[in-house]
Amino acid sequence: HVQLVESGGDSVQAGGSLRLSCVASGYTYRLGWFRQAPGKEREVVAVITTGAGRTYYADSVKDRFIISLDNAENTLYLQMNNLTPEDTAIYYCVADTRGTRLHTWDSPSRYNIWGQGTQVTVS
Repeated sequence: HVQLVESGGDSVQAGGSLRLSCVASGYTYRLGWFRQAPGKEREVVAVITTGAGRTYYADSVKDRFIISLDNAENTLYLQMNNLTPEDTAIYYCVADTRGTRLHTWDSPSRYNIWGQGTQVTVS
């Protein structure tokens, strides 16, 4: 049974940087990050395939955020640069352990394992 443990959320000023971490135990097909701001739906941030290391980004974070995976440490990272107040949200680490293609890469339904979330606040 895959478990996800996130860390790294904090409060930062606009223009600053943060790095989120997620330790993932067990086999997964894809790992990624979603976020949910107050009053808004959950939205994808970035996803990486655990085999080929292919990455996908939401347009809103492309060129600012970098997703990476350290297979030796079973740890997923999200390096967030040039943060803006619009990035304020709870960030969730997610995993796809089923490998089905019923949903697109950016759909929350694609991911069956979710972490507890970590708060990122940008002011």
